[in-house]
Amino acid sequence: MRYGSKNSPTDSSNLDHVTKVIAYHPRYLDHFLNTQKFIMQCDGPLPYEYRNYIAIMAAARHKCTYLVNLYEEIFLANGYDPSWLKGLEHIPAKLRAISDINKILAHRPWLLNKEHIERLTKGQNSWSLSEVVHAIVLLAHYHSLSSFVFSCGLTQELDGASHKIENNNVLTQKTAFNRLNDLYNSQHPENLPNSEDGKIRPEVSVDALMQRMKHLSEKSDECSETELSNRFKHVEQQAAELPPVVRETPAEVPQQIGRYVDDPCFTYQDFARRGAENIPQTFRIQDYSWDDHGYSLVNRLYNDVGFYLDDKFRAAYNLTYYTIAGRTNVDTSKFRRAIWNYIQCIYGIRHDDYDYGEVNQLLDRSLKMFIKTACCFPERITKMDYDSVLVELQHSEKVHINLMILEARNQAELLYALREVMRYMT
Repeated sequence: MRYGSKNSPTDSSNLDHVTKVIAYHPRYLDHFLNTQKFIMQCDGPLPYEYRNYIAIMAAARHKCTYLVNLYEEIFLANGYDPSWLKGLEHIPAKLRAISDINKILAHRPWLLNKEHIERLTKGQNSWSLSEVVHAIVLLAHYHSLSSFVFSCGLTQELDGASHKIENNNVLTQKTAFNRLNDLYNSQHPENLPNSEDGKIRPEVSVDALMQRMKHLSEKSDECSETELSNRFKHVEQQAAELPPVVRETPAEVPQQIGRYVDDPCFTYQDFARRGAENIPQTFRIQDYSWDDHGYSLVNRLYNDVGFYLDDKFRAAYNLTYYTIAGRTNVDTSKFRRAIWNYIQCIYGIRHDDYDYGEVNQLLDRSLKMFIKTACCFPERITKMDYDSVLVELQHSEKVHINLMILEARNQAELLYALREVMRYMT
């Protein structure tokens, strides 16, 4: 299998490990590999060495050594200029100019504006709009793939740790994730849907989750627009107050990664922090959606890539086997939609027709913490964190949730970026 620009490294065992994990879901895997092959190897606006280097730059923002190592190896195997791998100051000025968009898209995509696009397309080393869009597609792909690598707990294994992923593997140790969750819950019992007199109960059982999904499916009362808006704001505010898995000051960026990273202190900030000034305006899907706007724009500027992306998004969003934790004939659509919309809520994106009250019914605090960390600080997730959330689910079902994290995040980045491309064009 070829992941590279033109050639692949001879030893692709690391790559195969991640592919095997995605391969729990063959219907999705085909779309993922076809898309990755198209943006890295097929005809497109950017030269191959630029594509390869952008993959490295994107993965480096999240300290994803697995992807950085892989694409450094591919870069050298293809005979590209090895001096580029010394760091950003050794690459062409034109390529380095994408660093700003890389940083913003990875951590705070709502800060992107049309001036960022305009700066790239003007001056001596200018980019064409098609090249900009190709770069944006690559950045979003490798940011979200970094989230997937970490959220499956794969980095420790790939870096030589002794853990082996096994189906239904559950670790009983008290992780930093558990401890922080307990601490936060004990301080905020009023926010817990599953607390009683301040006593913290374990995460919602699968049977209870199935009951809630069934109840929500049968419910027919409609909310006013104001109530829907208020429920979104409530969930958004809760997300902003939710701590990531580990709150410790991150370790210094390793030199191997640091040479590809501009402004390493620039990281995720909560979209709707309580009391913060200049909170960005909510991104409303009714004003700019993938189906009505992003898909056609990206296809127009980078031929056919929209078809691949659209198929991949749909495969992740609609994937179901009508099973959960060994139960059969289960309609999980409510649960899946809650996860997808919660991920995009973390990025300030609101689906106007969705009742965000369902998020608090279906996603308990530990799952929300895991999702937020996977999206915003994926490098902090460990294998033990992966094992200690949704303990009743099978490994393949957890991977399914992580695929939704990958794709909902990918789409969120593209929505922000493509909206600004459109604003620049008009």
